[in-house]
Amino acid sequence: MAEPMVKSLQGNLLVAAPQLLDPNFVRTVVLMVQHDENGALGLVLNRPLKMTLSHAWKKVSEKPCHRDDKLHVGGPVEGPLMVVHTHEPTSQISLGSGLFFTAEPQDIEWIVADHEGPARFFVGYAGWSAGQLEKEMGTGSWLTAPGSFDKVLESDEALWLEVLREIDPALALLLSNRKIAPQDPSLN
Repeated sequence: MAEPMVKSLQGNLLVAAPQLLDPNFVRTVVLMVQHDENGALGLVLNRPLKMTLSHAWKKVSEKPCHRDDKLHVGGPVEGPLMVVHTHEPTSQISLGSGLFFTAEPQDIEWIVADHEGPARFFVGYAGWSAGQLEKEMGTGSWLTAPGSFDKVLESDEALWLEVLREIDPALALLLSNRKIAPQDPSLN
């Protein structure tokens, strides 16, 4: 019997369900960059680092850096510097909503040196093998929401609660009360 076709979540958001306790993904929102029958790749949107791109750039390239954007932890898997941006000619993957992804060094160098448009830079990524994400979704570990320009490029650490509020307002209201649901689930 043939495997059912995977409905791609590319360009959408994965939202960690409140019961997801994996420390890599507690209260995260993940932008899905790729998702098909071979697996999935995503970038955590709401885990900024204190380090800026300009501070880390010397480790990446000898070219000049004209941006001081925050770096974000894209996930627990090590990988190259990656960027979600708005400049289609330097894209590897279209994510919809006028958003594009690239990990190509020459394209990132151009974005860093010459592109003044919005962008979000990531180190690391979240990855799932074939069928793994679907199994996690089947256990209720993840919720989904549409991706959008503002959620991807203009959001902050409060994104998880904001997106959860759109999915389930009553649950978000309950979880926003730190006495009932502290941010560290081990304190429950």
